[in-house]
Amino acid sequence: MLEAASRFAPIRFIRRWFWRGVLVVSCVVALAVGVYAFVSPPTTPYILTEARRLGGVKRSWVPMEEISPYMARSVVAAEDANFCNHWGFDMDAIRAALDSGGKRGASTISQQVVKNVYLWHGRNWARKALEAALTPMVEATWSKRRIIEVYLNVAEFDEGVFGVEAAADHYFRTSAADLTATQASRLAAVLPNPKGRSASQPTPWLRKRAQSIADGAATIRADGRSACFEG
Repeated sequence: MLEAASRFAPIRFIRRWFWRGVLVVSCVVALAVGVYAFVSPPTTPYILTEARRLGGVKRSWVPMEEISPYMARSVVAAEDANFCNHWGFDMDAIRAALDSGGKRGASTISQQVVKNVYLWHGRNWARKALEAALTPMVEATWSKRRIIEVYLNVAEFDEGVFGVEAAADHYFRTSAADLTATQASRLAAVLPNPKGRSASQPTPWLRKRAQSIADGAATIRADGRSACFEG
């Protein structure tokens, strides 16, 4: 008995169970990423938080085929014009953000999907590290079209309004499929600050921003930068 106790190596024991834990966590993460490549996320951590705070939210999932092509092009033009050309991180945008001293964002749509679907909101290094680890996994597993589809269905467009179908009804009393170029560009314009902007009652600044987005959407269609997510 004493001989058995003397052979017990705590460090080796801890190391062995640590790596087993890492393996289990890796398998769970890989499964979560793989499942959502085909299964629509039923909710997200942020949507759950807002639903508890507000007593409910407006949200209705719609497939990409039932979303106006103007909407997909508008969000890409507004948020990530090089979406079709990067693998999850836009290095040019990151360099520009660093040069500006952090005054401009550099998150791609892929990164925003990871944050919205799997993580929590807020600025801290733990979340950013997890986001950096998960983004390449999503890019490798999901199609670009799927990334846009999920993004448009989980993004917040107003307080308690999530997804483009709910947003189209909330602001314009229409469906996501019937959004016009102007409506789509206004919805895209509210995304960075959905609680502080209105697509149906746009300020002069938002009107100008929406027109710029509409022009950008037309440009990425003409030069092929929308090809990766259009059927």
